Amino acid sequence: MPSLLPPFLALLCFGPPAPALRAPPAASSSSSSSAGPAAEEPWCPYKVVAEGAAAGGRLCFRTPARGFQCAARTCRSHRSPGGALVANVLRNGSVLLQWGPPRPAAGLRGFALNCSWDGTYTRFPCDSVELGAACRDYLLPEAHGSVRYRLCLRPRYAPPRPAPPAQCVEFRVEPAAMRDIVVAMTAVGGSICVMLVFICLLVAYITENLMSPAAANAPRRA
Repeated sequence: MPSLLPPFLALLCFGPPAPALRAPPAASSSSSSSAGPAAEEPWCPYKVVAEGAAAGGRLCFRTPARGFQCAARTCRSHRSPGGALVANVLRNGSVLLQWGPPRPAAGLRGFALNCSWDGTYTRFPCDSVELGAACRDYLLPEAHGSVRYRLCLRPRYAPPRPAPPAQCVEFRVEPAAMRDIVVAMTAVGGSICVMLVFICLLVAYITENLMSPAAANAPRRA
């Protein structure tokens, strides 16, 4: 893949915008050499294959989220048992998946991302994604709340090299209703504070202007 895409390919399809990025950490020379030139590609090509579709989806491109760090207040990280796949669940309901370069890197063709979620009595598959060899992250724009997801990433190599075992991570997204309840409680709490201040001022005004003259005009006893 060339370093820059032609304009008509760049305008063809883009993925969702990446979250706010911080300065990427300094990478060691060994990691940069093992990653190879594919890690420096400015675009991540991918295809979303709908469940049950016979043909592949449309080819799209997204900007990699290099240097993203999961902040404790706005993000929660979930790691696969091997630690190679990380799911960063953001407060807005989106999920950013991150993984490192596989080993060996020779013959790598891309990655296959499979998704499923738990129902009441069974597990349901969702759309799968085919990613290019240069991809090191993928953003799920919106995940359903109160649903336990299982995402598995498997590297794809050219034959005859067999595919290694997939790295799987499970997580649950905070329901959107819960986020709305927190916002509503914050707004209601502020309104209650304003009402309490108004009531206190009103009581002070009544005590100062209505009760004091009545006490002054009361007959004094000898």
